[in-house]
Amino acid sequence: MPVAVWGRTRRPAKGFSLYGATFSLPLLVWQLLFFVAPLLFLIALSFWSVRNFRLQPDLDVASWLYVYRSGLFWETYLRTLAMAGFAAMLASALAFPCAYAIAFKLAEASRRWAIFLMVIPFFTSYLVRVYSWQVFLSDHGIINAALGSIGLGPYTMLNTLFGTMIGYLTLTFPLVVLLQLFSLMFVDRTLIEAAHNMGAGRLRAVFAVVIPSARVGLVIAALFCFILTFGDFVSPLYLGGGNPPTLSIMITDTTKSGQQWPRAAVIALTMIATLLATAFAAVGYAYRGRGR
Repeated sequence: MPVAVWGRTRRPAKGFSLYGATFSLPLLVWQLLFFVAPLLFLIALSFWSVRNFRLQPDLDVASWLYVYRSGLFWETYLRTLAMAGFAAMLASALAFPCAYAIAFKLAEASRRWAIFLMVIPFFTSYLVRVYSWQVFLSDHGIINAALGSIGLGPYTMLNTLFGTMIGYLTLTFPLVVLLQLFSLMFVDRTLIEAAHNMGAGRLRAVFAVVIPSARVGLVIAALFCFILTFGDFVSPLYLGGGNPPTLSIMITDTTKSGQQWPRAAVIALTMIATLLATAFAAVGYAYRGRGR
């Protein structure tokens, strides 16, 4: 709190706090051990070389040149970027009506049950859920059997982009709903009532009041979906067939091909740089104008 001294307002000096440093130390150690140190090693590894299937710790940019001169890499990069972006938009669009209904239409007790149901999928391994989708999506699976009973199908859903998107939604949809829900619950209801009093209908109030008020949560939810799907390996391989590959599959194939760990490191660093750039851009957009 500001302190008035001799007619002037003086703010307390900000100094080093041993109490605050003590509680922030575990987070700092965690970041150093599990993010900074592996990242530095990955950067160093990208400049190593492979000779006779053995890694040589030298300073060589050959891996960077090989990867960035490869048309296959850029084709895979753009494909992965487009798939993750589409998954983020699709999950956000499908999750918003669900989150809106939970936030504004359900009673408190029902809302707690809905949140609990959104959390339950995380009790099961993501890989197990993807394996179960193979039973549903195969040519002779449950969905095609049900469609065949009414004279439709069979449709090829496994090892396709459709299958990959099903896996992406399995991974991200509950999380996107929860993040959107927590943002919508803090929307000022009086603003919605004011919009209705001024003649705005429900749909217009949603786009004019609710979405702008919950912009931070909606953007962060889409960002998390993009991050998770951009680096996902399971769905593109087991539901999408792995062909054409994504960057995560390309990393695996690169390490299997002549033990080319430096090239795989280059691909991984490119993915990290893309995610960091996307995260900074998304957060900047989400909080734009908030400090005014």
